[in-house]
Formats: sequence, structure tokens, C-alpha cells
Amino acid sequence: MVKNCKSKLIAGACVVLTISVIAGIVTMVVFYTTQISTMNPTPRPTFLPTTTQPPPDRRLPRNLVPESYEVVLQPHFYTRIIEVVNVTSPNQSTLFTGNSTVYFKCVQKTSSIYLHSRELEVSDSVVKNRDNLNEEIRSSVVDPGNLDFMEIQLNVALEAGGNYSLFLNFKGESMGTMDGLFLSTYLEGVPEYEGDMNPVRFLAATNLEPTFARTVFPCFDEPDMKAVFHVSIIHRRGTEALGNALTSGSSIIDDEWQYTRFYPTPRMSTYLLAFTVSEFESIPSTHERVDIQTFARPEAIAAGHTQYAANITGKILRFYEEKFGINYSLKKLYQIALPDLNPMAMENWGLVTYQQGYLLFEEGVSSLLHKELIATLIAHELAHQWFGNLVTMKWWNEVWLNEGFATYMAYFAVDAVEPSFKTKDSVVVLDLHMAFEEDALAASHPLTAPQKDIQTTSEILEMFDAITYSKGAMVLRMLADIVGQNVFNRGINMYLSDFRYNNTDQKNLWDYIQKAVDEDGGHTKVAMVMHKWTNQIGYPVVTINTTSGQLDQKHFLFNDSSESSLWWHVPIKVMSSSSEPSLEWLDTIEVSKDKFIAKNGEWILANVNTTGYYRVNYDLENWDALSSQMENDQERIPLINRGQLIDDAFNLARAKLVDVTLALNLTRFLRNETEFIPWKSAMTNLGYFVLMFDRSEVYGPMQTYLREQVTGLYNFYQNYTDHSRVPKDHSSQHSQINAVRVACSNGLPECVTMATRMFAIWMKNDTNIIHPNLRSTVYCQAVASGGKAQWDFAWDKLQSSNDTSERDQLRAALSCSRETWLLNRYLQYTLDPEKIRFMDVSTVINLIALNPAGQALAWNFIRANWEFLSDRGGGALIDAVSRRFSTEFELEELERFVTDNDLGYMREEQAIEQTRVNIQWVKEHKEKILQWFEMETGS
Repeated sequence: MVKNCKSKLIAGACVVLTISVIAGIVTMVVFYTTQISTMNPTPRPTFLPTTTQPPPDRRLPRNLVPESYEVVLQPHFYTRIIEVVNVTSPNQSTLFTGNSTVYFKCVQKTSSIYLHSRELEVSDSVVKNRDNLNEEIRSSVVDPGNLDFMEIQLNVALEAGGNYSLFLNFKGESMGTMDGLFLSTYLEGVPEYEGDMNPVRFLAATNLEPTFARTVFPCFDEPDMKAVFHVSIIHRRGTEALGNALTSGSSIIDDEWQYTRFYPTPRMSTYLLAFTVSEFESIPSTHERVDIQTFARPEAIAAGHTQYAANITGKILRFYEEKFGINYSLKKLYQIALPDLNPMAMENWGLVTYQQGYLLFEEGVSSLLHKELIATLIAHELAHQWFGNLVTMKWWNEVWLNEGFATYMAYFAVDAVEPSFKTKDSVVVLDLHMAFEEDALAASHPLTAPQKDIQTTSEILEMFDAITYSKGAMVLRMLADIVGQNVFNRGINMYLSDFRYNNTDQKNLWDYIQKAVDEDGGHTKVAMVMHKWTNQIGYPVVTINTTSGQLDQKHFLFNDSSESSLWWHVPIKVMSSSSEPSLEWLDTIEVSKDKFIAKNGEWILANVNTTGYYRVNYDLENWDALSSQMENDQERIPLINRGQLIDDAFNLARAKLVDVTLALNLTRFLRNETEFIPWKSAMTNLGYFVLMFDRSEVYGPMQTYLREQVTGLYNFYQNYTDHSRVPKDHSSQHSQINAVRVACSNGLPECVTMATRMFAIWMKNDTNIIHPNLRSTVYCQAVASGGKAQWDFAWDKLQSSNDTSERDQLRAALSCSRETWLLNRYLQYTLDPEKIRFMDVSTVINLIALNPAGQALAWNFIRANWEFLSDRGGGALIDAVSRRFSTEFELEELERFVTDNDLGYMREEQAIEQTRVNIQWVKEHKEKILQWFEMETGS
């Protein structure tokens, strides 16, 4: 799964659910005591107490092991509500009904069956002894209210070693949060009047990760309780039901309903179960064995919007089969572009779901660079077919074994099918910097968190963050560099082969890579080296004195008042201006090595190509030597390191380990730099300066400096830009967009004139001449420079467009206005689902919060509407709106809001910590930064 918070990657919605409810327990206990007190039953799962106690164990007992399910499910919704004159239209139905039979083995004697069920009405339990069908077992369903567990009480005990089955009827309502079973809508045609329902189409889809299978049918909803699923869907005639496996049969029930049965799935976790019911169409992809289909709205299929995804999916699947030496496990792979989905995509085995904007490419509308996102996302989800589906982590505290691997493997897949994207450079840097940012807080979490800390749904959802995805990928990349890529690949392939259809933990992974190391005659002690990287929070900063050759390491934290004694086994690939890279180790807090002594004025560069997950600091003389090298001839420094030197320097300055002027000095070479990675690194880090100072007197001189620095880059691409053209090279397209974005946002007259001119032509002639690559930036600049006319024009275009890429760009541009009343109106629109879709609510608010004119508006809006917004990406909203907080007053407001709403989750704790860091940093650096920008610009 790719969560919206990884946008990527991405600020978006992670649903925060309240699990703890105590009502009903007393009644249950009384009933239990009087009915079966003589049976010596298995202890119940423990529930959250009302008083402060150690966190309880929220897991199911392990006395029953599921083997397979038979699930029949009937969603009662209509795909279309047709309005007929003088006839009452049917009301839409969110009801679903069904029944399930789970076959299981008893491994410990028990007189109660516990399984998961949430917001379901369950009845008619029938328990059978499959070894003795004549045995009568009476059962009754106990529903403990809103808790996630249900209990089936029995009149006789189930015996260890016995085989049993449990039948249940159930019914529920489609969820309004795009989790579990939910309904989604789209338009087929154009409404003739406001409220016209004739073009509106409905579909049903599922999203069950991590704990939402229990909202669709009663089940053993934990990742290590794998089973085979036999699924049948009853759906309205004229619709098509898709499932994990191929269809095994379909039959007509009556004039209204039909029945679709699917072949059994592989043995898999409940969260991977999926089905959809829709009127979608599909196009095929080429593969020797697997039936690959890409489904979307009929209009999107007809327009060819699925063609790019279809072209690359078979190639990516084939690449993984060859790389892992294991064929894809199913006979089919369907992927579907949904109008609504909570994550960006979800890797359901055999039926991968995507937000349609991340699967569809619209020629002439989508940015050419959108192909990079589509390819990366497909590669991520297809990697999950092995990492996560075939081999699954034992529990959610190690979900990085799924997500870190999928992120890491996607680099190779995209590089194989689209080598011009140079993904292993650009995306690696993006993931590295995202992980570094989040992992520099004391409120971070280890890759492998203690199981006791990850129990509730909200705690599990918080694990789907930049640490899990990006740090997970970076740590794997570092390990591959340590042991060698071929050795790493052999270890991974053995790991996948031996644990297929089973569950693992990180110890299993280390054992298999160690096996490959040993077979290769290597000496790396994998578990010893990796233990600290996965079980500790954070990462080190390695400080090198190039005069003495002394190295030391310490835990890197933005908050310099935080004490930490953590250390790591650090692999250091080092080179100098006169020597090639070689590997050295820092296995203690401090050591001296001749390799790190600079001779005859040479510079030393550590962490070559940033294969290590750590930052590097140097003595001032070496910093000066590296800075001079980049100003005079930056090509001598590897490209990725040019970006990383900037990122390290700025973040070391944030942590007060170097003077902030050292970091600013490094940006001087950018006036001669045309490569994307160094510019991207610089603008990401200067983005923090913007957040801290765009409401202060620092911002004017800072904009002047950035205009001067970007002028050369803008002029380099100006002939392309002014004629709405783009270079052929993929990396150059990134650089052109960066040049336009930096130039326009900092008021370079040529850029502002270009943007307003192109937008005005569109408004006047209704002809959009703006190249798709440039639309996001041009739209934003035009709306920012304009007023109501420009805003209303963009809004009307958003409302009338069915192009997902165009809608995404317009939605973002509307947040760029400098008119507070327009931004406030836009915020109010998020409360109306006919204006802003549910899945876009948090995105719109996040974007407005990033606008200095909208930040205070967004903060007030969030607080005033928290009840509505809390399940629409609440944690991500707090993170986004608090990014500019840098005063004691803002800190007090944030702390009061968190306390009043009982929001002591990881995201909120990180927001509070970051605000404290911001306050201290601004106090200590504001005057010095102002003076530097004034000196550089002659202000």
C-alpha cells in the first residue's frame, strides 16, 4: 500500500479510529459466568481499561488456526439512480448482507471462539465438528458492543487437534470513510442541471488494510492468521464483480441479481482480500502466463487513459519474476482505477486498486513526468505481490518488511522498464531526505517497533509513514551496498522461496542474507550490523576531522537539548580529490583513521553516493574545500553527493552543529548548476526557511537572492518555456519545472509575465496552450497574481473537467490565491461533498495551510470543524497546518488543541516537538540569516 502521507509522496489522509469502548462488558461477564463457568475456557482477549494501566494485549488467542473461508456477500447498492418523470426514484442503499463459513483447526482446548467483527450485525451461528458431524455443538453469539472482538460461546469444549467450522450470517453498512466496503461515484456524461443524478454512477470497492476485513465479514483479522478464501458475490445484473482470483462461474438468479463465484485464493492474510462491483471496462497487457487487465471508467478506457499503465504492467511483472526467480502466484492480475480510495494504491493479491489519478495518463493533459509516478506506483504495488502477499510480516510492528521492500524494489523495476527516468538517483534522494526529516525527531519510532506499542488500529495506521517506507528502503539499500548487490539478491530470493505463503520477522531476513554472505565467503555479521538500524530510532551524524583523521558519531536530532547515547555500526565509503572510494567502518563512538586525513590541501568526501543512512559533518577547512570545488567545478563531486552536501549542511545548521551561514554559502554554486538533484535539495531545505520567515522581514532579501540564483537556470530553459515546449530529456524536464517554480514563486518578472499571459489566453479564447508539464506552476502563479475572475475561472474548469490530472492541477492552483476571502470560501467548500470529494478534503486543507495567506485560516477551520475532519486525515492535517508554527503562542494553541481533543498520537507529538524546535531555531538564527541575505543581495 502507498499511503497518501507518502506523496510520497505526500500529505494525505490516514484515518484515526477510536477503538476503546467499555460498554457491554459487564453484561457479557454476567452471561458468561452463569452459562459456562464450569468449562475452563480459554481466557478472553483483554480490552482497554478506563484507568491508566500498561497497554493490554489486543491480539486474538492462538488456540484456533483458520484454514479456509467460504464467503458469500451481497452489496445492495444501485449503480445508477435514474430519474423518471412522475416515478419515484429508488433510494441508494448502503446495506450489504452475507454469510461466511470459516474452517479451522483447534490447537488448544477451548469452549469459546473469538474472532474479529466491527460494526456488523452477526447471527445464526452454527458450529460443526468436521471429524464427527453427528456431534451437536450449540453456540451463541456474544457481541461486546463497539469493540473489535466477538465471542461464540459453546456448550461443549473444542478439543485440541480437532477440525471444526463456524457458519455465520451477517449484515452491515458500507463505510463512509473509504475503508472496509465502501461506495464511490463518478460521472458518465455531463449533468444537465444542478442535482441531476442521471449521469452519476456508483460502484462498490473494498480497502481492508490494515484492520478493516472485520468490517466486511467476521474473521481472524490478523496478518499471520492466513487462510484460503472461496468468495462469491451477488450483484445487480449489468454489473461486473472482480475478485482476487479468476471467475469460476456466474449465473443469473432473477431479473435483478446475478451470482459470481471466484476460484480459491492462495493462502493469504485477510487484509489482502478484495472485490469490486462496477460497470467499468478494461484493456489487456501482454504477458506469457498471466491475464493482466487494467479497469477504469468506460470514458477513460475509450480515451486511452489506461494505455500507459497497460503498456508497462506486464514488463514490470516479468522483471520481478526474473529478479526473484519466482513466478507470480496467480493466473490473473487485475488493476483498477477507482474514483475514490483512501491510500494512493493497495496491493490486494490479484486485484490492485489505485486512486484513478495515479493510474491514468491523459495525453495532452497529464504532465509527461506523471508517467514516472504511475510507473513507480505500479512497481511498488507489484513488488508487494512478493513482499507482503507471498511473504508477509508476522505483525504490523514490522510492516517495513512489506513497505520498505516494495519501495526499494520499485527503484530497480522502474529503472529497467523506463531507464530514461533515472529513478535510482532522483527517487532515492527524495526517499532519503523524507526519512531523514522525520527520523530527526525524538518522537520518531524504530523500523521494528515493540509489539506492545502497536496494537490498536490507530497505532497500526501511524506505522504507515516515511520511516516505514523511505527509511525501510534506505536501510535495505545500505545493506545491499555493504554485502554486495548480488549477494543481497541471492539472500532475498532464498528468503522469498523458503517463506512463501508464510509470515516472517526481521530475524528471518537477516538469517537468509547471512546465509548468502557465508556462501560467498564474506565476513559481515548481518544481524549484528543491522540490529541498531532497525531497532533504534533515528540515525547518526558522523563528524570527521580531516586534519587529525578523527571520526565520531552521535544520534542526530534537531532538538539539541535531547540527550541520546545511541550508536550504530556505520559503513563509510570515502574518497578524496586524489583517491577512489573505499569502505571503512565506524564501530564505536570514536576512532582515528589515516584514511580521513586530508593531504596537500585535498578535500575528503564521505558517504559517497549516499549509500549510508547517516549525515556527515566536517571540520571548517574541509567544508570550505568542498564548497570551493562545487563553485569552481561541481562535476568533480558525484551528482547525488552535490545534493546531499546541501541537505547535510542545512540540517546540521538546524541542529546547531554548524553555523547557518556555512549552509547558505553552499548554495552559491547553484547559479552555475543545471542538474535537478542539487537544486531540488536546495529548494527543499530553503523551503524550511520560507516556512519560518515568509511572514517576516527576512523574506524580501531571501526572495531577491533566490531570483538572482535561479535567473541562469530559468534563462537556460526560457526558449522552451516561453513557447510552451519541454526538453526531451527526462531529468531536464524536472529541471525546467524547478526553474519555473522557483522563478515564479520568487517574483522573477519574466516568469510572472509568462504565467499570467498564458493563463489570460486560456481565459479569453478557451484554448489552453500551456504545456501539461508547466500547468501546475502556471496555474498557481496566475491564480496567485489574479483575483476573483481567475479563481472563478479555475473553479469552473475544475467542476466541468473529467480529466483527473487536470482536476488535480486545478485543485492545487485554487489554494494559491492571496485573497483570504477566496481561501476561506474554498475551505467552506470542503464541507460540501458535492463540491469537494471526501478523498480530497484533507488535500485541499493541507494545500491552503501551505499558503502563508491561508495558514491561519486553515488552523481556525480545522479547530472549528474537528468533529467532521478527524476521520478525514486528522493527524496529517495537524502536521500540515503546524509547519509554520514558530512562536510560543502557536505552541500553546497546538498543545491546548491536542489536550482538549485527547490527541496524544505519534503525529501530534511530532508536531509539538517540531514546533518547539522551530521556536528555538528562529530565535537563534533569524538575525544572522537576515544579515547574510542582505549582504549577498546588497540590500
